[in-house]
Amino acid sequence: MAPAVRFSPGARSLFDEPLGIAVQGLRPRQPVTLRASVQDEAGERFEASARYEAEESGELDLGRSPALPGGSFCGLEPMGLLWALQPQKPFWCMVKRDVQTPLRLLLEVFEGHGPPPGRLLAQGHHEWVFMQDGLQRVPVREGRIRGTLFLPPGDGPFPGIIDLYGVGGGLPEYRACLLANHGFAVLALAYYGYEDLPQNMQEFQLEYFEEAVDFMLKHRQVKGPGIGLLGISKGGDLCISIASFLKGITATALINGSVANVGGMLRYKDITIPPLGFDLKRLKVNKDGIADIFNLLNNPLEGPSSQSFIPLEKAECTFLFIVGQDDRNWKSEFFAVEGSKRLQAHGKEKPQIILYPRTGHYIEPPFFPMCAASLHKLVGKPVAWGGDPKAHFEAQADAWQHIQAFFHKHLSGTPPGASNKL
Repeated sequence: MAPAVRFSPGARSLFDEPLGIAVQGLRPRQPVTLRASVQDEAGERFEASARYEAEESGELDLGRSPALPGGSFCGLEPMGLLWALQPQKPFWCMVKRDVQTPLRLLLEVFEGHGPPPGRLLAQGHHEWVFMQDGLQRVPVREGRIRGTLFLPPGDGPFPGIIDLYGVGGGLPEYRACLLANHGFAVLALAYYGYEDLPQNMQEFQLEYFEEAVDFMLKHRQVKGPGIGLLGISKGGDLCISIASFLKGITATALINGSVANVGGMLRYKDITIPPLGFDLKRLKVNKDGIADIFNLLNNPLEGPSSQSFIPLEKAECTFLFIVGQDDRNWKSEFFAVEGSKRLQAHGKEKPQIILYPRTGHYIEPPFFPMCAASLHKLVGKPVAWGGDPKAHFEAQADAWQHIQAFFHKHLSGTPPGASNKL
C-alpha cells in the first residue's frame, strides 16, 4: 500500500475542532519527516516540521508516536504541527479576513530526516472552514452601526453577544463566526478604521455602542432580556465601559483587557473618562528591533491616572477575565485583580479570573498559531506579545471552552455541547 495521509475527523472540519493526523502505508520503523504548511489570504506561508519513525505496523499516528529531536518540536504532541506553525515572514500573524472561504492545510511526508528533505512519499490537504452549514452571515448597516451579525441555523431566539477586537481596527469576523457555530447570535462590531467610522482612536462615543446593544436586544432572533459582551485588548476595556454605563448587559468576558480606559477619550452624555497616560521612556527595544511595551502605561491606581479607571462597579452583569500571565502588551493580570477588588469593595459578585501561565496577549480561538511579535498600530514598530507556543496553544483551546460555558450559563442559551458539525 502506498503511503497516504489521513485526517480525523476528515478532509474538512470547522477551524476550532481538534484535528488528528496519521500516515498509513509506511515501512515498519521507516524514518520520515512531516511538514505542515498553511498560506493565508495575503499569500504568506506558515510552516512547521517534525521527525518521526513509523510503528511496526507501518502506521504513524501523531496521537501515539512521539516526534524525534531535530524538528519544530519533539515528544508526544498530537497537534504539534499546528501549534508550532511559524510565519516565514517576520512579524506576521495569521488572520482570517474572509470567513466564507476555507484555510487549506498541506501536509507533506518526506523520506528520512534531512535536511535537505528526502523524497516526497505522500501529501494530504485539509480544509478548515469557519461557517457551519446553515450559519447566516448578515452585514449590518443600521444607523451608525457597522458590523456583521452571525446567526445559527433555525429561527432561534439565540443568546446574543457583541464581539469587539483591539487597536487593529477594521471588522474582524472570524471569532464571532466561530462562536456563532456554537449556538449564539454574534455581532462582530467595528468601531474605528472601517468604512465611514472614525479613522483614529482619539475619542470613543458610547452612544455608538448603545445603538449596537439596542439593535441586538430588539432583534427577533436574539434572546433577552440581556446580551453578552466579548472583548480582547482595547476591545476589553470598551466592553467594561459598555457594561458600566449601558443597560441590557448580562455577561461580559474579557481577554487580556484593561480596567482603565486606554487610547482615546471616552464620552457618554455628560461623562468623560480620559485615556490612561504613558511614558515612552519606559519603552524598551531589543537588538532585533522588537519593542517591549509592558511597562509603558501609567498605574491607574496612582494620582491623576486614577481618573482613567472605569467604574465597573456600576455594571449589572457577571464578569469573566481571561488572562495570559506572559502578556507583554500590558499588565493584564494586575488589571483583572484590581477589577475584582473594586467590584467586591462595592458589594458586587467576585468575577471569575482564569490565569494561563506562559500565555501571551493574543489569546485567539483555537487553533490559530501563537503570534510572538507583530507591528503595533499605535507604537509604530513590532512589539512582543509574549507566550510559549505550546502553552499558548493549549490556553486558547481551554479558554474557548470557558467562554462558551460562561455565555451559555449566563445568557440561558442552548446547552453546552450542542452540535456544531458541518
